[in-house]
Amino acid sequence: MSQVDQYAVFGSPIKHSKSPRIHKLFAEQTQQAMQYSAELVLAEQFSGAVNAFFAQGGRGLNCTVPLKELAWEYADLRTERAELAKAVNTLAFQGDGHILGDNTDGIGLVADIQNNHAISLQQKRILILGAGGASRGIILPIMGEVPVSITVVNRTVAKAVTLANEFKHKGAITGCGYADLAGQSFDLILNATSASLSDELPPLAAGLLAEQGSCYDLAYANKATAFVHWGHEQQAIKSLDGLGMLVEQAAEAFYVWRGVRPYTAAVIQMLEAERNLS
Repeated sequence: MSQVDQYAVFGSPIKHSKSPRIHKLFAEQTQQAMQYSAELVLAEQFSGAVNAFFAQGGRGLNCTVPLKELAWEYADLRTERAELAKAVNTLAFQGDGHILGDNTDGIGLVADIQNNHAISLQQKRILILGAGGASRGIILPIMGEVPVSITVVNRTVAKAVTLANEFKHKGAITGCGYADLAGQSFDLILNATSASLSDELPPLAAGLLAEQGSCYDLAYANKATAFVHWGHEQQAIKSLDGLGMLVEQAAEAFYVWRGVRPYTAAVIQMLEAERNLS
């Protein structure tokens, strides 16, 4: 009998995670002998839990809140996108015993926006709301699509400026406060704040979205988030949430581990249908 490789997602909370379902569907689709579980792991338990997982033959881990920075520190090797993000959501056991850390969030976002929703990032003016870990994880992959500019806005202006400065060697990016956005407009506005988790909205003025512009919330829920509603009110061509990003970042992690790219559209459609029913 062929060996079944073990994978898991660690986080707290973790009960709500769709990752085991997504990876089970990917494994069936690509005929990979693997199992994937969700484990409640607190920050103070992280190092010991990861050591034990890999010591028992585990092949790869996803790490979610609040463990991504700890996973970054744990990794022996890091991809460039993980290095700049200072956060890791994917750990992969290497043949020589090293642990590779990667961040697949940004590539998942770009894939969903461009491939699934036909929104080009090239030559676009992009506004990112928030200067935390979620923003940090998506900037480099967005820059790879050659937008005209990226603006990072945050309530604490210094945090936005500091984050932008860390990526300036890669492309046109600036950081500012919400008041500094007056008179500007953007082709794509990305909500990378945690406001949607409490159904709140960042302090956005009307008129920030350019004509024919789109909005995208990195968060997702069973109903439209406050930011998705705001996008519709601003006449966005498309106002979307991050369910597709969830599937696409999982597909990238699956590729890092297995060297096989799963087909994401069917999985996204299934999750969307289930969400609509609920």
